[in-house]
Amino acid sequence: MRVIAGSYRSRLLTAPRGMDTRPTSDRLRETLFNVFAPRIEGSIFIDLYAGSGAVGIEAASRGAAAVYFAETERAALTALRTNLQALGIRAQVESGGTPTLLKRLLAAGEQAGIVFLDPPYEAADEYDRTLRWLGGEGLNLLAPGAIVVAEHRSKAPLPDRFGAIESYRTLKQGDAGLTFYRRAAESADLPSA
Repeated sequence: MRVIAGSYRSRLLTAPRGMDTRPTSDRLRETLFNVFAPRIEGSIFIDLYAGSGAVGIEAASRGAAAVYFAETERAALTALRTNLQALGIRAQVESGGTPTLLKRLLAAGEQAGIVFLDPPYEAADEYDRTLRWLGGEGLNLLAPGAIVVAEHRSKAPLPDRFGAIESYRTLKQGDAGLTFYRRAAESADLPSA
């Protein structure tokens, strides 16, 4: 696994040992960041269920103003912290998990431009819980024009709507799918990413 582009381009990343995490492939990250390209510079980026941190590190490499990571699994946290230290990236890592990080950022008045979530595929309840929170109680965490992206099994599509956020695009690549959400009120005003 490596950083694809930006200031840390081609730097290798450590992946957690074992089968408890499933790193986002280089190819899928490249596809994802081709969509994100015009939005990354200066944005606040949140990487939930971060694993090795490859997605958030890619955002930092491409000029995100701040990146926040949430991860609870011990081996993944070790890999994430190792990667951040090796690259000299200063970022906040929340080991208490996704709900803890999101509620803390909301209480601090932070507004994210991009939220990426990639829970274990078999943890369907995590998709539902996080996306419902972002489309409801956590809606003010999303800056105007913000994008929420969920990586999931391509054969297990996610619902089109969670409260005030709705999907507007799905990309499939092999076994993985990426579903893009934004505020429903913004759908008519924004072009497809």
